[in-house]
Amino acid sequence: MAQLAVHCRDLVKTYDTGDQKVMALRGVDLDIHTGRLMMLVGPSGCGKTTLISVIAGILDQDAGLCQVFGEDLLHLRQKERLRFRAENIGFVFQAYNLLPTLTAVENAAIPLIINGFKRPEATRRAAAMLARVGLGERLGSLPAQLSGGQQQRVAIARALVHNPRLIVCDEPTSALDHDTGHKVMELLKTVALDERKALIIVTHDARIFEFADSIAHMDDGHIITLEDRHA
Repeated sequence: MAQLAVHCRDLVKTYDTGDQKVMALRGVDLDIHTGRLMMLVGPSGCGKTTLISVIAGILDQDAGLCQVFGEDLLHLRQKERLRFRAENIGFVFQAYNLLPTLTAVENAAIPLIINGFKRPEATRRAAAMLARVGLGERLGSLPAQLSGGQQQRVAIARALVHNPRLIVCDEPTSALDHDTGHKVMELLKTVALDERKALIIVTHDARIFEFADSIAHMDDGHIITLEDRHA
């Protein structure tokens, strides 16, 4: 039975740029259920990355409600929020955010180590996940030795390795060729079919729209339309 994974009401987020304030979110309402792959699309600067950053607990909203599996992250203590995120959320950053001195398998193992796994078991699970994204032969490579697309796949493996209930991806196929992008999306879609999990993807890549269960179109800090692909 699907449940409500993300519940946002009247979310507002403003950035102070010094000489002016920029309103990135202007009262966003959004519900995302488990077993669904939701895509956020729209022009650059419309608020997509800000929205997923608030949902993932990376940014705090200025006003409004954001609950993830019933938890209001804004009102959790810092240690509680970090623990909740570590256990329940996987995030794929557009800039990858890999640690340059760690190998691919060490980068992918980080969420498991944070969650208390012993290093040998964390490494084994990370290696298996890297193999699923086609990097089984590059476990010992440092990020500088990998192409942009390979680094992106390490970031995706890191987001999935600890079996989080919510996976949030910022442009996960932007550095991938068509075939690799589709293989990664097939993996992500398989994850989203789990009735305990939900997946949010920010993308400009129209080639992957076919994988979405629903698409939220954003502009100027608002969700303009919500398209149900199975209606």
